[in-house]
Amino acid sequence: MTPLVLASTSPYRHELLSRLQLPFDVCAPDTDESPLPQETPIATAERLAAAKATAVASRFPDALIIGSDQVAYCGDQRFSKPGTRANARLQLGQLSGQEVIFHTGLCLLNSRSGRSHLRGVATRVRFRELSDTEIERYLDKEDALNCAGSARSEALGISLLEWMRSDDPTALVGLPLIALADMLRAEGISLP
Repeated sequence: MTPLVLASTSPYRHELLSRLQLPFDVCAPDTDESPLPQETPIATAERLAAAKATAVASRFPDALIIGSDQVAYCGDQRFSKPGTRANARLQLGQLSGQEVIFHTGLCLLNSRSGRSHLRGVATRVRFRELSDTEIERYLDKEDALNCAGSARSEALGISLLEWMRSDDPTALVGLPLIALADMLRAEGISLP
């Protein structure tokens, strides 16, 4: 089988990719994740997914390389990983009662042939109205500082939501497995 490489050090993406029960390596891409001027959130997520896969291609010249990136946005405002509790508190206050789109870009690059598959998967999420007390209790219990929008839907963050809608439920966590499985099959990988 062609080697599979995850161009990410995200523990969430690692866990998701493990669900496909395929052996894979992990390599950290050295990629500037800043949006370009006037770039839409969708374009940013998809560009960065491709850039991450391309960034490690020279180290794996005969592999299938997976790049993924996610941008969360509500209207014109983007929500990145908060990094601090104060930022997480601020984000959750801003997202309270709002509908947010988490757009996940996914790229599968065949470094031998140069062929690449690129797809975007959107997840629409509505946060319920959150009180300051609820936000504090959540932040006391959940490490959400490394999660766009400060809500880990695969954990306690699910309690902050009214609903979520997506064609691929794993996209919200950061790696759309339905789309990825389709791409891998297109490259000759048998799943299951």
